[in-house]
Amino acid sequence: MSAIPAPSPLPRLDAITGLRWWAAFAVFFFHVRNLIPLPGPLAALAPLGNYGVTFFFVLSGFVLTWSWRASTDKRTFYWRRFARIYPLQLVTLVLALPVFYSFATDPEPSWVKTVNWGILLLCVFLLQGWSNDPQVLFAGNPAAWTLTVESFFYAVHPFITLVLKRLTQVGALVAAAGVVGFALAVRVALIAFPGSWLTNVPVPVMRLNEFVLGMCLAWAFRKGWIPRIPLAVPLGLLLVWFGMVVAGPRLELLTGMYGIVIPYGNEIATTLLALLIVSVASLDLRDRTRIMRSRPLVALGEWSYAFYLIHATFIYLALRLFGPQERGWTVALWFLAILGVSIGTAWLLHVTIERPAERFLRTWQAGRRAQTSTLTR
Repeated sequence: MSAIPAPSPLPRLDAITGLRWWAAFAVFFFHVRNLIPLPGPLAALAPLGNYGVTFFFVLSGFVLTWSWRASTDKRTFYWRRFARIYPLQLVTLVLALPVFYSFATDPEPSWVKTVNWGILLLCVFLLQGWSNDPQVLFAGNPAAWTLTVESFFYAVHPFITLVLKRLTQVGALVAAAGVVGFALAVRVALIAFPGSWLTNVPVPVMRLNEFVLGMCLAWAFRKGWIPRIPLAVPLGLLLVWFGMVVAGPRLELLTGMYGIVIPYGNEIATTLLALLIVSVASLDLRDRTRIMRSRPLVALGEWSYAFYLIHATFIYLALRLFGPQERGWTVALWFLAILGVSIGTAWLLHVTIERPAERFLRTWQAGRRAQTSTLTR
């Protein structure tokens, strides 16, 4: 490994932005199977697309800590996070309501919910993710439950940073290993005591380890840890893991191992995805990711938040209007059509809502603070 000083401001990691697109596409892949049947191997891989959310949680901790500045106070940090995620989530919530809700008492199809203003109010304030009831957790725009989790992460980030600031490079890496070990211990407890209080812990708390892992690794980077991990290593390990998950039940040779490791799937995936982020970030800092930093891929990464929030609405709109699609050559056309419409709308939302709203809110807050500062002199 090689050490580099942490300049101020720290460089942008555009290759990481490009990775965000692939994570969002994985989640799309997970959801689109509700509309169209996927062929054999793809159908087996599609459920693994859910790990795209895990990737986002680890990446969120990494990016926020990498870009953190000591001069930014908590109020400014929280306002910037609000400006970043809230305007677009509110717009996509409004767009999702006609697709996922009905005023009928027993709506059809089965995934359509009856309007409940109390639950929808929770969605407006991003509180739905604190319930383990699926009717609440996936209320409003179903994809937005992750924003409840992210909001919790944002709330605790400044306080966890106070601890990280005291750590050396080695201390941050030891902390990262401790986070992985703690997550495994919690999983062991959940398996050993299936009816314990742990099963009722809200999702934001249960997923906090993913965010903190990203934070610890980013702090190690800030302290000069730039490991030389070839990209083939995390990609190869992920392929082996995914192959085991898909083929394990069918291959007698892997059945025993499959039964042992599959309960720890989320912890294994979290660790491997963190390794992928570390590998790409280190390559980016050494200017070894020109393809991954290509403008089209970075642009898709920049649109990925809007894509993530809108894609399920289009999938279920098609499902509501046309029903599940049968096997045949039209399946590929449906896949491409939904993907294309989702990307196009994501771009439109990014340039007309997400980016202008964030810029306006940040400028407004900066102006207010400057005015307050002038008045108190």
